[in-house]
Amino acid sequence: MEPKYNHEEAEQAARQLWQTNQTYSPKNNPGTSYSIDTPPPTVSGALHIGHIFSYTQTDIIARYKRMSGYSVFYPFGFDDNGLPTEKFVEKTQNVRAHELPRSEFIQLCLNATHTVEQEFKTLWQQIGLSVDWQYWYSTISESSRRLSQQSFIDLYNKGFIYRKDEPALYCTVCRTSVAQAELDDKEVPSFFNDIVFQDQQGNDLIIGTTRPELLASCVALFYNPADERYQHLKGQQATVPIFNFTVPIIADEQVQIDKGTGLVMCCTFGDKTDIEWFKKYNLPYKPSIDLGGVWMAHTGPMAGKKAHEARKIIIELLKEKNLLLRQREIVHNVSVHERCKKEIEYVVQKQWFIAILAHKKELIQIADKIHWYPPFMKARYTNWVENLNWDWCISRQRFFGIPFPAWHCVDCNEILLAKPADAPIDPQETAYPYGKCTKCNGSNIVPDTDVMDTWNTSSITPYLCRELFNQKIDNPFEQKSIDFVPMSMRPQAHDIIRTWAFYTIVKTWMHHGIKPWNDIVISGHVLAGKEKLSKSKENASLTPENLLKEYPADVVRYWTASGSLGYDIAFSENQLKIGGKLSTKLWNAFRFVSSHITSLENPQTAPRELGDLNKWLLHRASETFATYEKYFAQNEFGLALTTAEQFFWQDFCDNYLELIKNQLFNPEQYDAETVHATRWTLYQAGLRILQWFAPYLPHLTETLFQSLYISTEKTRSIHQTQFATVQKPYNFESSAQLVNNIIEIVSAVRKLKSEQQLSLKVPIAQLTLHGYDAKATKPHEQLIRGVTHAESIEYSATPLSENKLVEQAGVWNGSVGAGKKE
Repeated sequence: MEPKYNHEEAEQAARQLWQTNQTYSPKNNPGTSYSIDTPPPTVSGALHIGHIFSYTQTDIIARYKRMSGYSVFYPFGFDDNGLPTEKFVEKTQNVRAHELPRSEFIQLCLNATHTVEQEFKTLWQQIGLSVDWQYWYSTISESSRRLSQQSFIDLYNKGFIYRKDEPALYCTVCRTSVAQAELDDKEVPSFFNDIVFQDQQGNDLIIGTTRPELLASCVALFYNPADERYQHLKGQQATVPIFNFTVPIIADEQVQIDKGTGLVMCCTFGDKTDIEWFKKYNLPYKPSIDLGGVWMAHTGPMAGKKAHEARKIIIELLKEKNLLLRQREIVHNVSVHERCKKEIEYVVQKQWFIAILAHKKELIQIADKIHWYPPFMKARYTNWVENLNWDWCISRQRFFGIPFPAWHCVDCNEILLAKPADAPIDPQETAYPYGKCTKCNGSNIVPDTDVMDTWNTSSITPYLCRELFNQKIDNPFEQKSIDFVPMSMRPQAHDIIRTWAFYTIVKTWMHHGIKPWNDIVISGHVLAGKEKLSKSKENASLTPENLLKEYPADVVRYWTASGSLGYDIAFSENQLKIGGKLSTKLWNAFRFVSSHITSLENPQTAPRELGDLNKWLLHRASETFATYEKYFAQNEFGLALTTAEQFFWQDFCDNYLELIKNQLFNPEQYDAETVHATRWTLYQAGLRILQWFAPYLPHLTETLFQSLYISTEKTRSIHQTQFATVQKPYNFESSAQLVNNIIEIVSAVRKLKSEQQLSLKVPIAQLTLHGYDAKATKPHEQLIRGVTHAESIEYSATPLSENKLVEQAGVWNGSVGAGKKE
């Protein structure tokens, strides 16, 4: 072995080995299937280290499962359809989607996503993901479009999907409707404005509002029926200032008597309450804002303006006419689109919805059948479902996405769907292929022009993975029961519990009444200050490419394992340095191991007598692996790594290697069987250690395995070795206790010499052991002498108050007491 580890050469050689031998192919790793529903990253620019953090954590679990005897099916996807890709292309190509022909813009998107997909794949291979790249999907591919459309048809036929004119959340910047799950709350400064309306008798009515620019959309005033101040207004009309039209005054219990003046206006639409009143009282729809966020012509002086400009104009007009009594500065929460961070509006359009509000109970019950790691994350899911206010709007008014397989009869408004077997199909490019309208026999049929929300496709990833796994095309939604689903595990970050996790649970329950996976493993975020690293936030200045230029891939992977499940973590260069020290120590330790096991004969055959020291190491290794397994059973890979590190640094390096050096360097002082047993144990312990670190440091452990073990082990990669074969349990309790005593003696002498600033090789004329079992210790005196350089060892039953090392006439004598660690 070389004196230093060359990580660049080792990483390249390991990747080539894995690719040539198809190391991670399920067919080369027989066993019970373990399937991973890997999150497809959004193909909308560069990856950041937050991606490296979460995806590497998934890979650690995948590698552990593979070495635990599972045939791991670990596909990979790219989420490359929908709004994120459109915005990316618009930004990088300096174009606007609505200004180009649809086909031309779609081609720009396809070209861009293909390039970025290849960049992503290269980076994932550099970090060492054990993905079998034969199995990958794109959310805009033909198979994804087919399955998405077949899913839509099935849910429509089952009554879960409906289309209607409905007030919906709308982003005027992105020019599309959005779902509740795509909203963020944002605190913004504003004013609470007291504005003067008038009743039929000309009396002033004071209304408090934060959105005076919506006066042109006012359709009613409301008061609480229990509010004695406004009982006389029942059945009256009020005049809207500036615009001078009248609206009804209505009593409703939702009005808060103690908020503002207790009299509120209802506009179409300022908030969710406006929508509820709009539906409840069948109020007219009077929009002020067009789909581009511009005030319409009938809004007079505000026409052609955006929201904030319109607000300034109406405030000035109200002041001029003495209709603004008071303004109070406030800070309040508004809903913004998570993609562009702009405030959401509400518009009425024909939209496609999946009915979820009527099924909250079932969606919570199905989540109870999934194992959540960490368990407290299930509460986030439950709280989200319980507080849902909207059905899931799945239609988007965009270009690059999966079209709805639907046409509409203009004469009778009948919805006409494609046949599942004809999917994928684009109604904007294909005339209705089945003749005339099935309801009225009319021919005036037009295509649906919306595309699906990208989550509508991402939510069927278990079905996309199923097709990859089975390597055959069928329609899973025509089958009452289904193979492959539930998958074994879904890894994802906590911020998309409300989207990806929830929507996937919705889909598998609606299609087949089942859960999508057995386990869901939730990761945290990497923080930049107080915010998560995010492409959309543009705060990911530390790129994975730069990180991998500065640090070995395994060192970066080590850092990812330092995070606890579900918790956010700050990026830590110090943790990278610790990982670098571990890599160096492993290399140096195995250089020592290498020089003593290369000529070992029959390493698979255990010696007849191991000896207490070797029994102790194997006992400790067995204890360590039991703890390691226990943590991995809970997906606590960070704690498992800590367990492996403690054994490696303390038991193996600090104690065992130091204790056996004299034996290996001076074998003539020991019998041949003892030396052989030590070399055999060194071989076995080294292989165990490599297995423990393999999920975390795959390149380094592979390099060491190929150098030390490939000629004697029957597998071609450390990552195909099995824990069940290597990690055989040993229980040598009495030997373990005896050697713990020896380690206590040796550690005490080392400490005494260090305190005296003596070399550890300085001889001790006489070492007296107080309170130790002489009969049990005597057989190991040669071992103790070899490490402590004691020329003579004596025993005493007299208790010792403290360990001592005393010099007399140039001769050192030491005394060590049992249980004395000071």
